[in-house]
Amino acid sequence: MYSCLFNQMENVIADLAAALRERLAIISDQNSRRDPEAHAARLRAVSEKIEKLEAALPKPIDPQLAHFLQRKSYDKALEFLQNNRV
Repeated sequence: MYSCLFNQMENVIADLAAALRERLAIISDQNSRRDPEAHAARLRAVSEKIEKLEAALPKPIDPQLAHFLQRKSYDKALEFLQNNRV
């Protein structure tokens, strides 16, 4: 049971980190910016994914990570996930 919960937590964290990296890739995609409506739609979609994954994180969330996510400091949240085992 414990290993199942641990695996679920690790999957959510890995998915959250991937979504945060995806967001950074969209932001830096110069081709995407040429179509502002499509670019904004891509950003909205990844932001919704990040919010769903944030909600799926096992509670309690590390206070620093929670702060970054609540403030939409996604670069800092990604750095936190890469440097810390949650």
